[in-house]
Amino acid sequence: MTIPRTILEGWDVLVVDDEPDSLEVAARLLRHYGASVTTAINGQEALDAIKLSRPRVVISDLSMPVLDGWGLIYELKLNRATIDLPVIALTAHAMAGDRQRAISAGFHNYLVKPLTPATFIKDLLHLLIEIPEFAESLKEYSSV
Repeated sequence: MTIPRTILEGWDVLVVDDEPDSLEVAARLLRHYGASVTTAINGQEALDAIKLSRPRVVISDLSMPVLDGWGLIYELKLNRATIDLPVIALTAHAMAGDRQRAISAGFHNYLVKPLTPATFIKDLLHLLIEIPEFAESLKEYSSV
């Protein structure tokens, strides 16, 4: 089954990464599938963006200057308004135990960089389907 170009239509997604290439690839692919994308280059910019307009989901790098992904998830979990905001960790530092560490910190799941344009959306959809509030609307794509 091919992924329809409108699958993320109506979704506001915040992508947080200090690496311009990763930021551009993720934003471009998300927009290609209908998402409205906001970008930030560190966790502090992400917190500011989330205050302005709450995204449906956040995809955040872990290693960034100013405020890293770990600090971002910590701040989001402290705030009653953002405690349930789905956040997917994004990192190039994929070591044994990192996925569990990220989930234990409050991330909903984990994607490994570098992003592969051919599989990024499919990989992301598989992670989003595991989040209860998205499961119903995405269930038909679970076999993609």
